[in-house]
Amino acid sequence: MPTPAGYRRIAEGRYREVVGLGYHELHEGLIIEHRPGRTITDADNVVMTTLGGNDAPIHTDARYSGLTEWGRPLVCSSITLHIVGGMTVRSTSGLTIANLGFEEIRFTHPVFVGDTLYAETEITDRRLSQSRPDTGIVTSRTTGHNQDGQAVVTFTRSFFVPVDADAVRDRTNY
Repeated sequence: MPTPAGYRRIAEGRYREVVGLGYHELHEGLIIEHRPGRTITDADNVVMTTLGGNDAPIHTDARYSGLTEWGRPLVCSSITLHIVGGMTVRSTSGLTIANLGFEEIRFTHPVFVGDTLYAETEITDRRLSQSRPDTGIVTSRTTGHNQDGQAVVTFTRSFFVPVDADAVRDRTNY
C-alpha cells in the first residue's frame, strides 16, 4: 500500500502526519494553498486586541465603529497578520528553528468579524546558511484572502529550515 499524501511511514501499517517541509522540498516558485480557512470570531478580536493592549475604539467599541465609514468594528491588523501567518506554519515552517524576519507587510482590505481567511504562500528564494551548515534560509511571500477572494494582507517572511528534514523528524519524533 502506498504512503498516503501528507504522511510518512514510520512502521508497518503506521503513518505520521508531516509537519513542515525541509529545505529540499521548498523550491523557488512553489505555491502552497493553506487549509483549512479560519473564520474570525468576536472572541478573536476582543481577546487578541486586549492581549496586545490595543484599545482603539475602532476595534473594541461597536457604537463608535458603527458611526465610522465601516459601520462596525474592524479586526485589528495585527490579528489578521497573526492568523494568516499562523496558517502557513504547518506546511512551510513547521520544522523551523527560528523566524528571521517579516517584511513588506501590507494590509490591503479591511477584515471584519465573520470573515473567513485563507492563505497562499509562494517560495521566492532559498539558500544554504553560511553559519549553520545543516540549515537553509527560505524566503516566502504570503497573501491572505477573505471569503470573497479579496487580498487582505501580504507579507514576506524569511525563516530557517533543516536541510535534512527526515533527520530532524526522526530525532524529534515528528
